[in-house]
Amino acid sequence: MRRILAFLILSTVKSVSWVLFRAKSSWLTDVPKDHWKKARLYVFLNHTSLYEPIFIQLLPFSYLWHLADHMNVPGADITLNRPLVGRFYKLMIPNIASVSRKKDSTWDNYLKSIDKDSVIMIAAEGRMKRPNGLDKFGKPMTVRGGVADIIENIDHGGMVLAFSGGLHHIQAPGQTLPKVFKTIHMNMSYLDIAEYKKQFPENPRERKIKMVQDLQIRLIRDCPDPSLNK
Repeated sequence: MRRILAFLILSTVKSVSWVLFRAKSSWLTDVPKDHWKKARLYVFLNHTSLYEPIFIQLLPFSYLWHLADHMNVPGADITLNRPLVGRFYKLMIPNIASVSRKKDSTWDNYLKSIDKDSVIMIAAEGRMKRPNGLDKFGKPMTVRGGVADIIENIDHGGMVLAFSGGLHHIQAPGQTLPKVFKTIHMNMSYLDIAEYKKQFPENPRERKIKMVQDLQIRLIRDCPDPSLNK
C-alpha cells in the first residue's frame, strides 16, 4: 500500500511539473542501455530549493514505480520536522531516514540501512544555497563527505550525477510561493561505481578526501549556466 501511495505522489509531482515547468536536460557522458535501472545512486548537486522534486518530470513513469519501492534517502531532520514539507517527503519517499548534521548515530544507522536493492538519492552538499551563493550561515557551498561514505557501501551498479541549474528563479529559500511556467535545467553524468572507485587511493581516509574533491570539481564545472534561468 505504501508503494502505491508513493508511486501516486511521484506520478502526480511529475505530471504537475510537466504542466507548470519546462525541463531541459543534457547527458555529459555516454549512458548504457537501461541506465535508469542500473543506477544505484543519484547524487544531486547544486541544492537551491525545496521545490527540487519538480525535476522528477525527467524520469519515466515506469521507473517511478521502481523508485516507489526501493528509494532509500537520507533527509535532514530540520526539513523532515517541518509540518507540511516533512509530511510530504515522508509520503513520497517511504524509506526516508532522518539524519542530523551532527556527528551522532543517525548517519551510521542510515549507512547500515543500505542493502543490495536500495536506490539512494542524496543532496551531496547537505544544505541549500541562498541567492548570495552561500548557505544560511554565510559559508561556501561544498560537497560533504557523506556521499563518499555511501559510495564505499556500494560495490556495483551506476551513479548518476545530477547537476541542477538552480531554482532560485522558481523559489528561493525564504520565499513562500513558487513562480510557474519557467524553464528548469539539469546536466547529468553516468558513472560506473566500481570503475569510479578504482581511480582513487586504497587508503580509506585519502580515498574519501579525493572523492569529495572530485565531486566538488564536477559541481563547479558541470552545472548548467545560471544565466539560462529566466
